[in-house]
Amino acid sequence: MIDRKEALSLLKEHIKEDNLVHHCLESEAVLRGLAARLDRDEELWGVTGLLHDLDYSTMAGEARHGLDTVDMLGDRLPEEALAAIRRHAFEMNGAEAPETEFDFALRCGETVTGLVHAGALVRPTKIDGMKVKSLKKKMKDKAFAASVNRDCIRECDKIGLELGEFLQIAIDSITAIAPEVGLSQE
Repeated sequence: MIDRKEALSLLKEHIKEDNLVHHCLESEAVLRGLAARLDRDEELWGVTGLLHDLDYSTMAGEARHGLDTVDMLGDRLPEEALAAIRRHAFEMNGAEAPETEFDFALRCGETVTGLVHAGALVRPTKIDGMKVKSLKKKMKDKAFAASVNRDCIRECDKIGLELGEFLQIAIDSITAIAPEVGLSQE
């Protein structure tokens, strides 16, 4: 399996946009947090979160999103990780619907990063001190971070987490890397 250092190098080779690199780093952090909470392989889940959008900058249309990432990775990740990457965008690429805990963790874990990031950007203290209650309120405001799929975030119930606990894991995980993704007070 590809290690984190090699995965980060691969990510930076294929993705040049800072905002997308930040999304991938945040996805890695959230997936690691979820793996820790669910007693799963933190390295596998983290690297999968880091690489899940590897094709995003170069994809020729959404119909191949996730599929091209799997092609790029080849055998550098186990099949369960490749399946989760294919299925995270199944509505676009025609892959099988998510079915495993890992599939749903990647889907809701990578999606919640958009809500947390946007929420942090409108706060004077950025992510420092962010509360679950405020994120839940932002989820109800459909105009806020309008492109974030709230139904996908709610899929956290399919991995055995209620929304509040899931959001707290996301906040804590992204707070830990806030300086790397532009979300700390400076």
